[in-house]
Order: sequence, then structure tokens, then C-alpha cells
Amino acid sequence: YAGVFTQNNDLADEIESISKVTGDKTWRMPLVENEYNSKLRSKVADIKNCGTRYGGAITAGLFLKKFVKKKRPFAHIDIAGPVWKENTGATGFGAKLVTEWVCRKGRKDEILGIVVGA
Repeated sequence: YAGVFTQNNDLADEIESISKVTGDKTWRMPLVENEYNSKLRSKVADIKNCGTRYGGAITAGLFLKKFVKKKRPFAHIDIAGPVWKENTGATGFGAKLVTEWVCRKGRKDEILGIVVGA
């Protein structure tokens, strides 16, 4: 399973639905700000992304949040665990999940006549 960190319920539901179709299994996890924002502080930069073994997936999501417009839903999908198998190497985990999500967004935007990125 890959951890899905988002504060947007609709996006979480969308990713879960796609996960079931593609077989790239996901599990929603909390994006806990109060307990982990302090780990983003840096002595030399405005912000750092140096996750540790403890809470690194959460701090990665919080790091991304700093760069996304407040009203834009986003998710951090932490694939670090399932993307690699010691005996065989890279698994490709997440590729089907993201590809299907992008394809669905493209079809939805075509139907609505939306220009992506506008």
C-alpha cells in the first residue's frame, strides 16, 4: 500500500476509486500539521524537505502544501515502500494509478471544455 496524504475528501475518494481499478493499493493517512510542521524548519533556508524515518511521509506532504494554492486540492502519494522489492528491483508501483488519474482528468476536462492549466 502507498500512503495518501490529503486534506481533500473528494480527491481522497477519487484516488481510492482509481486504486481499486488499477491494483495499485493506497491507504489514506492523516496530514498532521500541528505535530510535524516544526520538522520543516531550517537554519539556512526558508523551509527544508529532509524527512526522517519518523514522519517523513507526512513532512513530504506538508512540504508540498507550502507550494500549492490554498484552494487547490492536492495529495502526496508516498510510494517509497511498494515501489521497490529487494530481490527483483523496481516494481512500477504507482504508474498505473497516476496514469489513470491523469487520463480521467483529461476526459473530464474535454467534456467540460476546460483548458488545463488556465
